[in-house]
Amino acid sequence: QVQLVESGGGLVQAGGSLRLSCAASGLTFSNYAMGWFRQAPGKEREFVAAISRGGGVYADSVKGRFTISRDNAKNTVYLQMDSLKPEDTAVYYCAAASGRGGITLRQYDYWGQGTQVTISS
Repeated sequence: QVQLVESGGGLVQAGGSLRLSCAASGLTFSNYAMGWFRQAPGKEREFVAAISRGGGVYADSVKGRFTISRDNAKNTVYLQMDSLKPEDTAVYYCAAASGRGGITLRQYDYWGQGTQVTISS
């Protein structure tokens, strides 16, 4: 079955960096658009970034600070997060879409369990 496993979360100070990874198995990775979403306590899950065959697309709140990339040979998608802010604190989820992907949750078919990112001020 399809599995998405996130890693790389943790606790960092504001202004710091983290790199999240999401390892996929059970699917033909190169055929899927991949996305990152996040959910802060008491808030709805929101789009962060996505990548298909072309470049990445980003939420306005992370544009210029986060970079999404993928390595099809390793079946892995990454999220490089720089200049982190306390408001970036959330559980970050990886997702896979058999279609074009996009910025809405319903466009994605598979989800990981999430990794906690906490930014201290």
